[in-house]
Amino acid sequence: MPALKKIASTVISAALLSTLALTPAHAADKDEKDDKQPKPPSTMSSLGGEQLAKTGAQVNLGPGAPVLPKKLSGRSWVVADAESGDILAAHNAHWRLPPASTLKMLFADTVLPALQPTSLTHTVKQSELTGVGEGSSLVGIKEDHTYTVHDLWLGVFLRSGNDAVHVLSEMYGGVPKTVAAMQKHAEELQALDTTVVSPDGYDAPGQVSSAYDLTLIARSGMQKKDFREYAATASADFPGEKKKGKKRESFEIQNTNRLITGDIGVDPYKGIAGVKNGYTTHAGSTFTGVAERNGRVLLVTVMNPSAEESHAVYKEAAHLLDWGFAASGKVTPVGQLVPPKSVDTGNLNGGKGAQPAAGADQGSGGQAKASHAAAAARGSGGVGIALAIIGGVLVALAAAVFLVNRRWPLAGLSRRTPAPAPAPAPADATATATAEPTAPAKPAEPAEPAEPKASVEAAESTGTAEKSEKA
Repeated sequence: MPALKKIASTVISAALLSTLALTPAHAADKDEKDDKQPKPPSTMSSLGGEQLAKTGAQVNLGPGAPVLPKKLSGRSWVVADAESGDILAAHNAHWRLPPASTLKMLFADTVLPALQPTSLTHTVKQSELTGVGEGSSLVGIKEDHTYTVHDLWLGVFLRSGNDAVHVLSEMYGGVPKTVAAMQKHAEELQALDTTVVSPDGYDAPGQVSSAYDLTLIARSGMQKKDFREYAATASADFPGEKKKGKKRESFEIQNTNRLITGDIGVDPYKGIAGVKNGYTTHAGSTFTGVAERNGRVLLVTVMNPSAEESHAVYKEAAHLLDWGFAASGKVTPVGQLVPPKSVDTGNLNGGKGAQPAAGADQGSGGQAKASHAAAAARGSGGVGIALAIIGGVLVALAAAVFLVNRRWPLAGLSRRTPAPAPAPAPADATATATAEPTAPAKPAEPAEPAEPKASVEAAESTGTAEKSEKA
């Protein structure tokens, strides 16, 4: 009997020792994993408000305000009112991180006004595609093929095509000129966390932005009618390859923004109207979106969520938008989206000196055109809601009055983009007609194949594409 007791005691002791040995090891593994997550810098910019310089989540809840969504894993995020510029909540807002394809918003906001009319045609040269990075997302542009500027912008906004970005950059005057113009425009917008190295957001040493800056850039872009329409387009036809003796056919491309088109595990977000998503292995998933509900327009940016579930960036953005709409009027802003440097803000009461933002829609008499409303109402079926025109005038942007003399119509998320009507040549036609090149070489291997349909989007939105895939 004593022998049996001794054996039992030995077995129990061994089991306890085993448990004690294993538990700390498991905890150590978890701690080690947490330690591998990069930490935000201890000091960040205070542009827009002192609270934005702090690390971690920043929110000032008032009576009746909902708490922030749980399990937000983005390294950096911002929720802001697009009209007032109030930042409702933020998390490491000025952390400078790789932006991936969300940088294409800055590209479009910089270059789109110069390349007009969008009915201008361009024959692609092989040399125009040589700079497209390996593993890039592509729309499928072919050398010696002719495209309209409108086609190329659809390739940028819907398929996040780096091939389209490079062709447009060459039309603008070349990649170095485009990068310099983007950097200058970022500084004008006071997006001072942003350093531009490549026009398409392809991973490059030193190329960074922040949730704050991307929100500023989206806000600027969405003040331009053509930018809004491209950003809100769910699907469109894109010119295919020419085949001898046959009529050139087109194929359908779809927007890789899953809050517009939806996907498994992610529903289209009610009221969404753009703007841009991105992914590279270095940047992770990034997203900036704009949505409207009951006349209120919110902007959200999420950068590099660590959650391992699919479409985490969209899910977290949707949760933040839901929270923002519920919290509006019940929180004290943690900061402001600042106006561009050149804006004459006049006085706080909208004095005589107040001027419209550069590039803002003008000449519409404060009313969106009927043709735009009709386009917004035309759905392609299967996506859901078409957004009507928002009636509120965008005024009082940022801390002082920042007048935008036009309404902000949000295009229908489910519509297909119509072909552009020929527009008169712009006053600044130099960049427009500069390039009538003739044909790019076959783009770099697509992380999102040049093949039509959803192949590109799938890779981009799931985050499985290669290093430089942009969505």
